[in-house]
Amino acid sequence: MKSALAILGETGRTDFTVLEVVERSKTSLRSFYQHFTTKDELLLALVDKIMSESTKKWREDTTGVESAAALRILIDRICTPAESSTQDRVNRGLTNYNDHLAETLPREYARVLSPLHELIKDIINRGVDEGTFRTGIAVDATAALIMQTALGAMRLQVLGAELNGAPIDAGHIYEFCLAALVRPGNVA
Repeated sequence: MKSALAILGETGRTDFTVLEVVERSKTSLRSFYQHFTTKDELLLALVDKIMSESTKKWREDTTGVESAAALRILIDRICTPAESSTQDRVNRGLTNYNDHLAETLPREYARVLSPLHELIKDIINRGVDEGTFRTGIAVDATAALIMQTALGAMRLQVLGAELNGAPIDAGHIYEFCLAALVRPGNVA
């Protein structure tokens, strides 16, 4: 996994081969296939590691925080720009690969995203209990839509500038998601 991450950090692309990973790691093909049956499984494991570590941190950041503020913190964290060009290349490569993983390994990819989905569900339920968010929300579906909106909008930040002259930022995403949760006319 370290070798695949290094290649991603250098190139920002996921079109490397298993052989490149094996050569970089100074292991054998046999060793690779003892851990992963395909390159997709390797990349899924990378996404899993990154998402589980990130979601754990995001849960810590939002625990004990009022629901609307917790949602804002979460979306800000998801949309935080990379701290280095290497991290940016890793993020771009894996973000672009997410659609492929969703098509080729949908059950496994859903499992990888489930901790983030659970965190968003917890924030929504907290907001309903607080009276900040409206009752009757289909929590599972709404959490999935908010998760996909935030993750997908990251890819569209630059496109927003092309469409309307300004990039889409975390504030835009937060306002859009919040609108799905509050009663019309209420501001959380």
